[in-house]
Amino acid sequence: MRIALTGDSILLRRLNSLEDQTILPLFDLIRDADVAFTNLEVLPNDFRGDPALESGGSHFGAPSWVIDELCDAGFNLFATATNHSLDYSISGLRAAIEAMEAREVLYAGVGTCLEEARRPTYCTRPQGTVAMLSCTSSFAKGQEAGAQISGMQGRPGPNGLHFETMHTISASQMDALRDVAVTLGLETLRERMIQLGFAFPPKDASILPLGNLNFQVGEQVGITTEPNGQDMLDMARWVREARLVSDIVIVSIHAHEVGYNKNGQLDSEIPADFVRKFAHAMIDAGADIIAGHGPHLLRGLEIYRDRPIFYSLGNFIGQNGLVPRLPHDSYLRFRASLEKTPAQVYQQRTANDTKGFPAEARFWETIVPMCEFDESGLKSIQIHPVSLGQRRGLHRRGVPFLASGQHALAIAEQFTRLSADMGTTLVTDQNGLMTYNRST
Repeated sequence: MRIALTGDSILLRRLNSLEDQTILPLFDLIRDADVAFTNLEVLPNDFRGDPALESGGSHFGAPSWVIDELCDAGFNLFATATNHSLDYSISGLRAAIEAMEAREVLYAGVGTCLEEARRPTYCTRPQGTVAMLSCTSSFAKGQEAGAQISGMQGRPGPNGLHFETMHTISASQMDALRDVAVTLGLETLRERMIQLGFAFPPKDASILPLGNLNFQVGEQVGITTEPNGQDMLDMARWVREARLVSDIVIVSIHAHEVGYNKNGQLDSEIPADFVRKFAHAMIDAGADIIAGHGPHLLRGLEIYRDRPIFYSLGNFIGQNGLVPRLPHDSYLRFRASLEKTPAQVYQQRTANDTKGFPAEARFWETIVPMCEFDESGLKSIQIHPVSLGQRRGLHRRGVPFLASGQHALAIAEQFTRLSADMGTTLVTDQNGLMTYNRST
């Protein structure tokens, strides 16, 4: 069985994957796979719903026909748990679910309650059945799906993976923070909230809670993260279920959170600690592939227990600047005049493409892995370098095509380096095609 994997699909215009000769070779590869996966980064809600104050960055509403375009492109598994799931509040999510259900597409990651959002979806082909679960660690507080209990309905939303963050600082820095907390009265307010029953003291008295941040003293100054234990148990339960009733299990995770590189610097190309722990735990529970995305750029490939973990597949379709409608809150956020059109707001935000996404090549370079499985598991991965046409005009860039020549080799060199840092060796041919073969 061959499975094609892609990253974030931010599609807002017709794709024309069956007619456009430039992109046709790439999409023929995807259509030729037995199963093809993408992360649906937009809400196919026809702009219905109530725009939320807290969006995932931009309000990614979209025409519902983008689903049809992606199906024509060969995709049959759609991850939907992202930081944009509630861009149009619960009403907008319901509209998107309605559009997907009407088309009978296979999606996972959102639902009318937590149980629905956590359940896998199953794609059955003549070659076998592929299960897919979808979750996100990037979301505004309260936007994640809530559990249904006896006597009370749950809350619609995405399948959220919570995590705990700890900031480790020096003893002198802690003394200064405690002095600030006491002097400003923040410590008095915290103790009052505990007394009223709206808050709880930290499990360890040496930890200083300050707002939403927790601080502790340690020798190694830095930020550490841990995945929420209950979320991990709940998702592992569904991975084990999927393992029983399918041939291949994919776990999709949308994670913007960053980790430290070898130089001790926070680096968007490095996943946060909790992401790696989560990925390993899902494979331990029975997953065959971890498909990561979220930061809109590539992160490395790790092989864990002979199973691939793609920490970020980057952008696959990146039409961020073509959002045709923006709510008032977006204009306020980007300090844009209401006289400006949405495309003009985007150009202001990027200073006419001189900063942000348009200014950095790595947001316009991606890969499409083709994972081949046999009866004993993963056999090989062929990884195709792909370009999104950074230097094209606003309305033309963001549509993927197979990279060639020096550009393909440059993308391969970058991904090979990122993967080597994860302990994975890839072989690259003269055209930039990367290969991983299972060791015997």
